[in-house]
Amino acid sequence: MTLYNRINNITGWLMFAVATLVYVMTVEPTGSFWDCGEFISCAYKLQVAHSPGAPLFLLAGDRDQVAFMVNFMSNLMGSLTVLFLFWTITALARKIIGKKEADLTVAEIVAIMGAGIVGGLACTFADSVWFSTVEGEVYAMSAAFTAFVVWAIFKWDNIADQPYADRWLLLIAYGMGLSIGVHLLNLLAIPAMVFVYYFRKYPYSRAGMVKTFLLACVILGVVQYGIIPQIPNLAAKFDIMFVNSLGLPFNSGAIFFAVLAIGGITFLLLYAKRKGNYVLHTAMLAVCMIILGYTSYSMVLIRANANPSINMSNPKDLISLLSYLNREQYGDRPLLKGPVFTARPVDVDWNGGEMKYWKGPDKYEEMGRKPIVKYASQDEMLFPRIYDNDDPSHVRFYQSWLNLEEGQKPKMGDNLAFFLSYQVNYMYWRYFLWNFAGRQNDVQGSTNNVQHGNWLSGIPFIDEARLGSQDNLPPSMQNRARNEFYFLPLILGLVGMFYHFRRYKTDAWVVLLLFFFTGLAIVIYLNQTPLQPRERDYAYAGSIYAFAIWIGIGVLALWDYLRKRMTPTLAAGVATAVCLIVPSIMGAKGWDDHNRSHRFVARDMGRNYLESCAPNAILFTQGDNDTYPLWYAQEVEGIRPDVRIVNLSLLGVDWYIDEMKYKINDAAAVPISLPSEAYRGSKRDVTRFAKNPSIDQNQFYNVEDVVSFMTSEDPSKKVRMYGDELENYLPATSLFIPVDKATVLSNGTVQPEDAEKVVDRVEWKLNRTTLLKPSLLLLDIIQNNKWKRPIYFAISVNSAEYLGLNDYFQQEGLTYRLVPVRNADKDGLPGFVQPTLMYNNMMKKFAWGNVDKRDIYMDENVLRMVSNLRSNFARL
Repeated sequence: MTLYNRINNITGWLMFAVATLVYVMTVEPTGSFWDCGEFISCAYKLQVAHSPGAPLFLLAGDRDQVAFMVNFMSNLMGSLTVLFLFWTITALARKIIGKKEADLTVAEIVAIMGAGIVGGLACTFADSVWFSTVEGEVYAMSAAFTAFVVWAIFKWDNIADQPYADRWLLLIAYGMGLSIGVHLLNLLAIPAMVFVYYFRKYPYSRAGMVKTFLLACVILGVVQYGIIPQIPNLAAKFDIMFVNSLGLPFNSGAIFFAVLAIGGITFLLLYAKRKGNYVLHTAMLAVCMIILGYTSYSMVLIRANANPSINMSNPKDLISLLSYLNREQYGDRPLLKGPVFTARPVDVDWNGGEMKYWKGPDKYEEMGRKPIVKYASQDEMLFPRIYDNDDPSHVRFYQSWLNLEEGQKPKMGDNLAFFLSYQVNYMYWRYFLWNFAGRQNDVQGSTNNVQHGNWLSGIPFIDEARLGSQDNLPPSMQNRARNEFYFLPLILGLVGMFYHFRRYKTDAWVVLLLFFFTGLAIVIYLNQTPLQPRERDYAYAGSIYAFAIWIGIGVLALWDYLRKRMTPTLAAGVATAVCLIVPSIMGAKGWDDHNRSHRFVARDMGRNYLESCAPNAILFTQGDNDTYPLWYAQEVEGIRPDVRIVNLSLLGVDWYIDEMKYKINDAAAVPISLPSEAYRGSKRDVTRFAKNPSIDQNQFYNVEDVVSFMTSEDPSKKVRMYGDELENYLPATSLFIPVDKATVLSNGTVQPEDAEKVVDRVEWKLNRTTLLKPSLLLLDIIQNNKWKRPIYFAISVNSAEYLGLNDYFQQEGLTYRLVPVRNADKDGLPGFVQPTLMYNNMMKKFAWGNVDKRDIYMDENVLRMVSNLRSNFARL
């Protein structure tokens, strides 16, 4: 082992230790908001997380101190990212110097190590990387796999002419296969790695560059659109054919496909070996390695069949697994051609799409074909970026952003303007500048942020021109996320980039490709709609990692400049010391808004929602932050497992409704009377109101009768709405729920002091004339419950989802309870306060996540939760 190699290894592991120390000191001890509560709960009990899943991530759970251990795993993955980044930078820097390891001078070794240290620390303290590395999310592990395969391709590049060097290529393929079980970000490193292979094996030419780029895109497409979805897709098609057409048992077709696939790969391997086709042989081995890593998804099938408490999409067979992998519940987005937001459908081909199936008792049952919505050709355009015409808020945003009048049809110029100004600038470059220029605050979506991009340089005349002076704000009003980097990381990275292109163009192209595909290419692929529920910078952590490479190479650029003016060794030390100022500023400025070491807010908010409910309650939630922390509290901490959480956002899909029908933990099944045939697939997704002359709209109708009417298969209870098909309809909007006074008084639904206020029946008018499936199921649950169990709505649920029952709500904390006591809206809030119950819950049962004891950092999510608590205290 050479001196350089020994120093490189030791320094790399020291960087790993430093990053681990930083992340462990700032890690959140329990669940965080958004998906973290779900992931930690699933890791704890090997459950099935939301599609497309992360089985390898979930296999890394631990039963003791599970939340901290999952978060600590993210710490280690972030540290591994820094380790492999360090070694990647030193490998690239040594190639720039152009000497073998044994021939490097002390000055050159110091300069190379300095480059790796500065680049590694810049990545350590980068805003988006740091954020993901101190919580139980998949992005830190995904970044670690990306850093590993990039480092590995340069390891191969260093020994490519030696025997057995291509073992590194197979290791890379296996790493990419494993990464599929975490996140698909890793696949975006494929084009950069293909170019490393090209530059190492072939002479440079423009034609070769073009061919290599096309080949790289083909390989990426084969893995992402071929191997990943087509293995389960073909297995499912074979199984449908064998079961439905040949009458064979379930899974017989899948087994046949597996044998066929293994036989085909074996044949190609033997054929390649016999013919001496080394490229084909290596390619097939790489495919085997990818598939071997991909088998982590067997965990999803196995655990879904065990019916765990959290079983998102219930992918217990190949049909549902394919839907799970394809993220079908999230809908489609057009990429090459599609409508503009002013487009209206001209036709619907109900039989044009692919047939959908579900696994019945004896065979795969047809659910109908996916309808294809057709638009006029003049309402469609290539590369559609302003396409969402379903959400009125998105339509209004498009119009406002592009200064279009109501009804004005956008042109291609408007489409491209939205792409460049919103999707590229606001939803990517803004995030990029957070990491390398600075950040103004952590407030999402304000008008000021939209106008100015929410980034801050720290250079007064630039910031005042953009934002106005903020220097006179008192400390209590200063946002801790205000980080001023003075453009230094950005400048050093740009210096490194230009220096890299000047000194070693081919490697610079590789880094540029990595930067592009993990950044702007994701912007193009995601085609995001406006008004995202949260900031999405974590999706672009790969491009932040790539730019950190150039920050490191910037040290080499400065050393190259200084060594002409002083001794090379002194120049290396000075260059490293000067450039270390950059990550030092990033760490110092970012510490206070990334330190979550004493924060328990997400867990305690989950506890508070649950403690706001009476025993054996049914609690309706809606969003991520009023659901996942509750799952975490129940599944991991064992808090109130008797409460049955029903997420209204999921209540419109058949697998979730099925899951509601059985007991989980200590919570009984939800009382749903509808059979699965009534809601399978897209059946009754929408039920519209239609006037029937025989139904008097001036009287109230029993909810039970109305639900039965809407779900009946009797043709006399259907009407032709659109086209020739008969559809169920909503016959009346004035409804009532019968009330058994003895029941509601004996089981605590109504407090004794309110006994005189109990109504004979709850009468109300629906606040809508179109019922989506969640609303239909909500009515069925309410009528079927018959006041036996407490029914609550989280206060964070959109008031439109209350269906107009607001006057019968009783607030008992962070929840509204449905009670047969009417109290008209007087203060703009639903229902009335039950002071005895609410006082007892909030004063004796609630926890505050340490916001009452420590000066912890409260980001916008936490502040919103604390504001909810404050407003509820005020109402109490």
